[in-house]
Amino acid sequence: MKYSRLPLALMTVLILALGAYAEAHHSAFLGKLNLNSLLIQAMPLVLVSLGQACALLVGGFDVSVAALMTMCVVTASFTLTPTTSGVALVPGSLALVGVGLATGVFNAFLIRVLRLPSIVATLGTLSILEGASLLLRSFPEGPVNTDVTSALISGVSFVPYAFVGVVLLAVVADVWLYRTRTGLALRAVGLDATSSRRLGMATGRTILLAFVLCSVMASIAGFYLAAEVQIGSPIIGNQALESIAAAVLGGASLAGGKGSFFGTLLAALFLTEISNVLPLFQQPTEYADMTIGALVLLALVLYQSPELVARIRAARRRPPAVPAEAPAG
Repeated sequence: MKYSRLPLALMTVLILALGAYAEAHHSAFLGKLNLNSLLIQAMPLVLVSLGQACALLVGGFDVSVAALMTMCVVTASFTLTPTTSGVALVPGSLALVGVGLATGVFNAFLIRVLRLPSIVATLGTLSILEGASLLLRSFPEGPVNTDVTSALISGVSFVPYAFVGVVLLAVVADVWLYRTRTGLALRAVGLDATSSRRLGMATGRTILLAFVLCSVMASIAGFYLAAEVQIGSPIIGNQALESIAAAVLGGASLAGGKGSFFGTLLAALFLTEISNVLPLFQQPTEYADMTIGALVLLALVLYQSPELVARIRAARRRPPAVPAEAPAG
């Protein structure tokens, strides 16, 4: 199955159109300071959305990613303190990735071994992580090491090095997804797990890796959330629904088996652009949530329109059922 280019085209047009409109009314939009702020602000959502795309490709959801990012920020306030320096920052950073890895394995266990629906399993994980974050930090405290945060946002001109890296990652991931046998296996599991299992594919392992990768990407996004707030806050992190929205706008199917990592990146950048533009027009941030919801509904209808049209045409071509004759006598 080939990937539709419609999501890529739509997201590109929307990004450029919104940027042109903002620049026409506020010249500060295309300033280096604002563009740098936009790309840095987009990094947490881009990373967690790429992970969410993995879960959607196998036909699942992970609503615990936002709470996981919060947990990583809280963890960073203990392991990446201002007094930590040099080599000691390495195990402190690995602790955050370890939290993501453990969360992914736990989610995969609930989904594959206990056979819980992914949305139910990750809702439970969400509650556990929220409680743990509040237990460790009942209120925002504990500054995060500025050397780490400075390294995360460093770049050339207004473009962070990390953003260039994540763009290359998304492109390579799309090539892998649609041009390799392992990528085909991942999409096949999302399309029909039962048939994939009968064909000898490692369905269970594929789903496990997808959810582990989703959580690990969320923990890496936690680094950038920590760089943004620079303190161990237990009350931040609202990217769960936004990450699903970005993956869907980027072309992912809620039924699994279809999606694009680069499309997801563009969608996450566009959603961040909305949040970046609204303050320039002195509009309430609630408009961003309303816009995102409307766009997701529009995308679902627009992206699935070929399938809907095909079903309607098939129904019209189907000959009418012939009524059975009544028995004689």
